[in-house]
Amino acid sequence: MKKAIYPGTFDPITLGHIDIIERSALLFDEVVVAIGKNVGKKPLFSEEERMDMIQRTTKHIPNVTVDSFSGLVVDYARDIQANVMIRGLRAMSDFEFEFQMALVNRTLNNNMVQVFLMPHEAYTHLNSTVVREVASFNGDTSPFVSAYVVKKLKEKYKDL
Repeated sequence: MKKAIYPGTFDPITLGHIDIIERSALLFDEVVVAIGKNVGKKPLFSEEERMDMIQRTTKHIPNVTVDSFSGLVVDYARDIQANVMIRGLRAMSDFEFEFQMALVNRTLNNNMVQVFLMPHEAYTHLNSTVVREVASFNGDTSPFVSAYVVKKLKEKYKDL
């Protein structure tokens, strides 16, 4: 059985993320969407809120589960017996960073295979930072995230 992880902060999950998850689910028996605790980021949504949004927006994909981890992603992957890591590449600017991280991850866990997937071209400009910025100005985020995430963004920015 091939088990893959798709790590990220997913703050919030975008249609680009969902596209990568759907593509991954076609390639692997199980895909674990893993929310990482990144000490360099202060997320808008709590871990529980992000887990909820991911679960609701991926419920149509039977071989996807959602989890969270702290520490090194390669250690987490080893713990859950996943030997493939999915990373999305939107543009050439992503490649340099992702290539560097892939080499570090390979050094830390030589059994880990890194797989890069491109999202549909409609999502190549999209990231969570852009979505949060649009939402913060009460802009229409519906082209970028699911209807449920639109609702959660409106609730979050209403309270800020």
